[in-house]
Amino acid sequence: MSRVTKHSKWRLVLLGAITWLAAFSIPQTAHAEYADVVINNYADAAGIRPVVFPHWFHRIRFRCKVCHADLGFQFKAGGNKITMAKIIDGKFCGACHNGEIAWSVENCAMCHSAVPGTPTHFHGSTVQRLIAPAYKPVEKQ
Repeated sequence: MSRVTKHSKWRLVLLGAITWLAAFSIPQTAHAEYADVVINNYADAAGIRPVVFPHWFHRIRFRCKVCHADLGFQFKAGGNKITMAKIIDGKFCGACHNGEIAWSVENCAMCHSAVPGTPTHFHGSTVQRLIAPAYKPVEKQ
């Protein structure tokens, strides 16, 4: 009888391990909460790269209300009229990215790093698929 119980325990352990592995190995659909957001409302028109906003990175540090209630971000990609003037004035991203709470706006490429022409949307994969290679001037022949 004890031998059957031992086997039952090992079966449960094995079943748990298989379930755990399956949960992490089967591709899951990315939800906006853990995605990146490409913001290209004005960037292409201004001749600069669109913004890649790492929503997942901010979401693991803050509750939704910090940005969406306290700072006024809408729950829609492209739903905010974010401009550099507003950010520098302390609105939207500028509420924290002011050089005191978080790094400031002097390094444009920190945010403006998406491939030109990428539309505003939630992007569920890794940021490496969004960021354009480092700029290299074309060499004259």
